[in-house]
Amino acid sequence: MAVLQILGKASSINVRKVLWTCAEIGLEFELTEYGSGTTNSVTTPEFLALNPNAMVPVIQDAGQVLWESNTICRYLAARHGRTDLLPQDPLGRAQVEKWMDWQATELNNAWRYAFMASVRHSPAHKDIAAIENSVREWNRHMEIADRQLQTTGAYLCGEQFSLADIVFGLSLNRWRATPIAHANLPALQTYFDRLCIRPAFLSYGANGIA
Repeated sequence: MAVLQILGKASSINVRKVLWTCAEIGLEFELTEYGSGTTNSVTTPEFLALNPNAMVPVIQDAGQVLWESNTICRYLAARHGRTDLLPQDPLGRAQVEKWMDWQATELNNAWRYAFMASVRHSPAHKDIAAIENSVREWNRHMEIADRQLQTTGAYLCGEQFSLADIVFGLSLNRWRATPIAHANLPALQTYFDRLCIRPAFLSYGANGIA
């Protein structure tokens, strides 16, 4: 079987979702660096032919091209029979995908402005009221996750580690690393400590990169 090809930069949070998933599966891959600086956008004709959205990551596997990080993670888990990461039964799978979709839409939209202002120092993100609102919404969404973890006592979807924890674990690491006022959420701290037991999270999550 040909080695999985991953296109993207190793510092990208979305690329790290895929790298962490590969590590959990034990999947060999080759990473080709695309993107530079603080942007995940790649506008070369070569790359646009693979992903017209101009964003990393992209994978090439078995002669096929796939983009969108959460979709790639789901594909890899399903392709390699990792029903522990993505259950086969419809309801179990939907529970995992629910949190993955929440991370990609609700949570990402909450943190984006504050992160761009506080970490990326983007000149387009200087509005104080917008920063404060983003911080408030970011903390509110993390409180949702904290309440879920209080209920499960382990991982987002219960006792079993899943793809939901990969995509959210990276978002949690970003929240912790960003210099904002953080809500006091003990269940998230316990959860973070639990993730840190996993070597793949230390390599691609809690590795000093927000």
